[in-house]
Amino acid sequence: MTDSISASKVARGRALKKNLVAYSFIAPNFVGFAVFTLGPIIFAFILAFLNWDGSNPITFAGLSNFARLLDDDQFKTSLWNTIVYTGGTVPLTIAFSLGLAILLNQKIAGRNFFRSVSFFPYVASLVAVAVVWNMIFNPAKGPVNMLLASLGVKQLPGWAASKDWAMLTVILFTVWKNMGYYMIIYLAGLQGINPELYEAGDLDGANKWHKFRFITLPQLAPTTFFVLIMLTIQCFKVYDQIYMITQGGPGTSTLVLVYHIYNTAFLSWNLGYASAIALVLFALVLLVTVVQFRGERKYS
Repeated sequence: MTDSISASKVARGRALKKNLVAYSFIAPNFVGFAVFTLGPIIFAFILAFLNWDGSNPITFAGLSNFARLLDDDQFKTSLWNTIVYTGGTVPLTIAFSLGLAILLNQKIAGRNFFRSVSFFPYVASLVAVAVVWNMIFNPAKGPVNMLLASLGVKQLPGWAASKDWAMLTVILFTVWKNMGYYMIIYLAGLQGINPELYEAGDLDGANKWHKFRFITLPQLAPTTFFVLIMLTIQCFKVYDQIYMITQGGPGTSTLVLVYHIYNTAFLSWNLGYASAIALVLFALVLLVTVVQFRGERKYS
């Protein structure tokens, strides 16, 4: 009896030691997350119902910050621009990423080189590639407009300097920069498809389009769902691309929600109202994600 009790204590001591070792590895990351991420998130939720300019005493605002959203034209504009940006970026990125993945999944010469080139914009410095992009699409002396002029185009696009073209410029830049990353994800999905399915399609007389539609796309459904979720969240919280390419302009043509939150919080120093906008953004992203998850379950 005594021996069994001692053995039990030794076992519990060993288990406790293993748990402490495991927690010691987790603790630094968790402490950093709690201090720099979780804490500010909780404070932002609370601040949405308060008034604070960062220096004067905090006062209770109730729901007035949220009521103000209804009369804020810049909020409405930034919300619409965010939806347009997301609606343009997500399908184009998926289409180009999937196309690149299918192409570079074939046995072609220099395949690894072209994979690396396609992935390079994603890992390159945002500042560097944004500067190069603005030079390439310079309305006056950029190579893109020079090429269009040589082809006889009379009304050359103003790209980032034009209200009509600025959003398209940012969308194209985002697609170009990110499609290499999602290409890698699609490559992993393509290489996980059982080749016997394609062999069965060949036996049934299926052409390339039929195999793509009835084998490749259904097999890539989980991958596409993951890409769709990640892209949607990324597009709703976009800031850096907008800042580097257009800084929300010309006018408010590329003003998005996160950029509006930044201006409200750190230029106007209305931290309570900025937190209310951030809370609305959080609710929108959560809503879109829930709808996408339900849609995936419905069609899976």
